[in-house]
Amino acid sequence: METVSYTSQWTAAARALESERSDALFSDPLARSLAEPRGFELLDQYGGGGLVEFVAIRTRYLDDAINDLVGQGVRQVVLIAAGMDTRALRLKLPDDITLYEVDHQALITEKEKRLARLAAPSPSVRLRRVGADLAGEWSAALRDAGFDPALPTLWVPEALLFFLTEEQSATLLRTLAANSAPGSWVALDILSKSLLRNPAAQIFLSALKSDGIPWLFGTDTPEEFLAGTGWTVRELKEPGEPGAGEGRWPYAVQPREVGGVARNWLIRAELT
Repeated sequence: METVSYTSQWTAAARALESERSDALFSDPLARSLAEPRGFELLDQYGGGGLVEFVAIRTRYLDDAINDLVGQGVRQVVLIAAGMDTRALRLKLPDDITLYEVDHQALITEKEKRLARLAAPSPSVRLRRVGADLAGEWSAALRDAGFDPALPTLWVPEALLFFLTEEQSATLLRTLAANSAPGSWVALDILSKSLLRNPAAQIFLSALKSDGIPWLFGTDTPEEFLAGTGWTVRELKEPGEPGAGEGRWPYAVQPREVGGVARNWLIRAELT
């Protein structure tokens, strides 16, 4: 595995491009440096099909979820597969928040080196980075870092589930539920199964597979899938809808009842 994964590089590049727009949905001034060494090259390779726009919309959607739920009293936030994102620095969160970033230790180490070299500002939150193998048992490492399963938590597994199988995705969400107190939430993105089958997406998906990072899982029934893992969907949006990049998505949003449409789901779900 690369010290900084391909995904972390090209999503950082997409965040950099968004941050440099005059009408940016968010500002991540460190993203361009954190996209090195190949982020923009990979974005050119994988780009098109709304990829850059989706990263921007997803980032803002999850930013809003964090701000909203912190505003409702959640004081423990866990970013699963945090990558090279800088939410702990760029979101203006209260200083009584504990924010955990969970990812591979090699990536965390490289990220910390880069942030130090860039003289990045100190976070306002209590930030704790946790090195863990997300394909294995990682919740013990999170607890060792101070995580309290008795407190309501917001979990944010961003851009993760489509790299897992359906079984692995369900196991992850059940693990989150098992470590959650009443009042906990998960905010995440999921692909539709129709997207993975869409002929127009096959060149992009083949490129990911060739680079060893295939997209594996999608569901056309996200409410049912999350319900089976202990979570009740309270909000489900698609890019281009109000509250999810309205006016910024390059495609028309199709009614839910239209079958076979490639979709990206943006979700907030509450512990059942």
